[in-house]
Amino acid sequence: MPVNKAHDEFYTLDLNTGWETPPGYPEGIAQKIISGGLDEDNKRGTRTRLLRFAPGVYTTAPFVHDYWEEVFLVQGDLTVGNDEKGEGGTPFPPMTYACRPPGAFHGPFKSEKGCILLEMHYYDPV
Repeated sequence: MPVNKAHDEFYTLDLNTGWETPPGYPEGIAQKIISGGLDEDNKRGTRTRLLRFAPGVYTTAPFVHDYWEEVFLVQGDLTVGNDEKGEGGTPFPPMTYACRPPGAFHGPFKSEKGCILLEMHYYDPV
């Protein structure tokens, strides 16, 4: 199965435009799709995105999905495992990484000062 990404050489990303709140996420969390597209209905494809948390924003429940996810914390802080009030959890600094297989529960998440994550999502080839 071919990968659905364009051939892009180095270029400067415009971090001031193109952000949107993903469905089901709270205000203050926004994504910017860099490459590809993930077709969750047909369970195929690959996507690379930036995910940005505004300062103080948090999610309240764990996430689970049926695709692989690799996450690199580029800048800022991210806490994993907070409760529904945004309290507790384990904080992580920049330059940390996670790789999650399909079906892995993860989160909830919060960021005290804000952060940017680089995420890659993909399905196993058929």
